[in-house]
Amino acid sequence: MHNPDAIVIGAGIVGACSALSLTNAGLRVLVIDRGSVSSGTTGAGEGNILVSDKNPGPELVLGLRSRDLWFELQEDVGDSFELEAKGGLVVARADDSQLMALANVQEQQGVAILKADHAQLHQLEPYLHPDISSGVFYPQDSQCQPMLAAAHILRAVIKRGGSFVSQAQVTKIQTSGSRVTGVETTQGNFSSPIIINATGTWAGEIARLAGSSLPISPRRGFILVTEPAPQYIFHKVYDSDYVANVASSDADLQTSTVVEGTRSGTILIGASRERVGFDGEMNYAILRTLAAQATSLFPVLRDVQLLRAYRGFRPYTPDHLPVIGEDAHIGGLWHSAGHEGAGIGLAPGSASLITDAIIGRDSFMDYSPFSHARFAKVGV
Repeated sequence: MHNPDAIVIGAGIVGACSALSLTNAGLRVLVIDRGSVSSGTTGAGEGNILVSDKNPGPELVLGLRSRDLWFELQEDVGDSFELEAKGGLVVARADDSQLMALANVQEQQGVAILKADHAQLHQLEPYLHPDISSGVFYPQDSQCQPMLAAAHILRAVIKRGGSFVSQAQVTKIQTSGSRVTGVETTQGNFSSPIIINATGTWAGEIARLAGSSLPISPRRGFILVTEPAPQYIFHKVYDSDYVANVASSDADLQTSTVVEGTRSGTILIGASRERVGFDGEMNYAILRTLAAQATSLFPVLRDVQLLRAYRGFRPYTPDHLPVIGEDAHIGGLWHSAGHEGAGIGLAPGSASLITDAIIGRDSFMDYSPFSHARFAKVGV
């Protein structure tokens, strides 16, 4: 397919959802990736589909709609990718005033919450440290297996007439005047008036190839994976300071306890955040910190062996909001990137916003808060 209606650059979950949404709207779509399916940030993700960590505002609106779209997406694709409304439990180890204040305003925007007392907490999570007595349960929080999801979604795109080219490094965005006309890659050239930049942490590189810019940089994080264990963890459980760490602009290392089980029996432990470029070196001090934090939340984990650890790079923007919409300078170049650690959860809603704008369809929200123009105005 050398002349598709739209080209999606990036075969992670954001690109896959964008491709399916455009395909379902009647466009002939070509997906290009310099690697393979989920070879970037998606492949290092935990599969979080969260509303609990969203502050009130446009990202929460996007998160709520995306969460519902995930379940619609599974019905559409017809394949299982371990999608589960497992629920999230946010706990406070000391002062719970900020957690409860956030829950109150989230509830006003449509988030389902349960303020849990000591008995309710330990009914939800029997192996939780007995001293923890306050928390909020979010039943809408969900999880999927993101690599499976991206693969199944792209398979549906191909079955519906789309194409996928892997191992294709984009070397140039072709333009005429101030509009895109196609791409040049190591696997050939392709013409299209619509290009979707869904390359996550590397989205700034694609923007530069078109003569534009995006202030997206990598934010490194580590995840620990245990051996298969009995079901000690029943929901996604994390400390209340996780929300503040996500929203922080500090480049230095930040860690907060995040623990959840998987269907295979392994337990995922996080989370760390730091801006150190694309430094992929394993940092054992951070791994020890994460392990210590997890066992302080669930003492039973002291007897569970670690299987492996891995790292990924989240696409960070200065205001912590993704860039969704048409480029402010280059017509036909659309961005869906900069979701940081929420890309998996926000992918279906982001794809819907992009598709609605391209085909001129009314959307579920005003997406101007995510516009690229907010950075173009300040010369970024």
